Amino acid sequence: MKQKVSLVLSGGSARGIAHIGVIEEIERQGYEIVSVSGTSMGSMVGGIYALGKLEEFKNWLYTLDKMRVFNLVDFTFSSQGLVKGDKVFNTMKEFIHDDNIENLKIHFVATATDIINGKEVVFTQGSVFEAIRASIAIPTVFTPVKTEKGLLVDGGVLNNIPINHVKRTSKDLLIVVNVNADVPILKSVIYKKEVEKKQSIYLNKIKEFRDHLYKTSPSNHKEKLSYFNLIDKTISLMINQMAQMSLSTFYPDILINISRETCGNFDFYKAEELVEIGRIEAINCFKRINK
Repeated sequence: MKQKVSLVLSGGSARGIAHIGVIEEIERQGYEIVSVSGTSMGSMVGGIYALGKLEEFKNWLYTLDKMRVFNLVDFTFSSQGLVKGDKVFNTMKEFIHDDNIENLKIHFVATATDIINGKEVVFTQGSVFEAIRASIAIPTVFTPVKTEKGLLVDGGVLNNIPINHVKRTSKDLLIVVNVNADVPILKSVIYKKEVEKKQSIYLNKIKEFRDHLYKTSPSNHKEKLSYFNLIDKTISLMINQMAQMSLSTFYPDILINISRETCGNFDFYKAEELVEIGRIEAINCFKRINK
C-alpha cells in the first residue's frame, strides 16, 4: 500500500508553477496524494491536480511563450485592480472541466481573505474555479471577488501556507511546499538560449502593457511604477513573516523550499524551467530524507 500524503502548497505567483514539478516527483517516488490545501497559485495548481488535469494545465503553460500572452489578460484599470481574470479562466475551461469541490476524489481546500470582515475564508465546497479565482486575487493586480457580505482577495494575505486547513488521515505524511523561501536560487535547468527566447517574447508584451499603462495614467511614470513596486514588496514581506510563524507552529514531515528569488511574480514565460526546479528541489529533499 502506498504511503498517503497530505500536501500543502503556498502562494507565490509565477513561482507557484514549481508546485507542478514537486507533485510529479512525489508521485514518481511512489506516494499517494490524498489531500491538498493551497492558496493563491498553490490553490490553482492544487485544484487543477484534484480535478485530474495537471498534465493538460502544464502543457498549456508551456505554450504561453508562443501566443499573445496579454490576449489572456483583461485589463480594467479600476480602483480595485488592473485585471479581471475572466479571459484566463474561460480559456482554461476549454480544456479543463470545472466541478464542485465536494465531488473531487482528492480532498481539496482553497483559502481566500475577506477584507471587509477581516477574516480568512476556506472553500470546502462549490465550484473549484470560483474558489481558485478568489484565492488568486492579488491586491492591486486582480479585482476582488464580491460576495453577499464581503470582498475576497488573495488567501496569502492572511495565510500563505495553509497547513491548518489540510485534511489529515491516519499515518499520512505531511508535505509542505514553500515557494517563497529564503534559500539560495537553484541554477537554471533549461538551456540559456531557450530561456532568452521566451524572455524576449515576454518582455515585448510587458513593454506593450507598460506603454498602455502610461497612456491611461496621468501621474508620473516612474512614480507610478515605484508605487506598485512598493506595494508588492510590502505585501511580500508581510506574507513571508506570517509564513514563518505558521511553519514554526505546525511541523511538516517534509518541507520543500524553493527560493523566492527564483523568478519575478509574473514570469510565467519560465513555466518549463519552474516545473523542473520544483522537480529537482523535491528530488534533493527526498535524497536528504533517505540518507
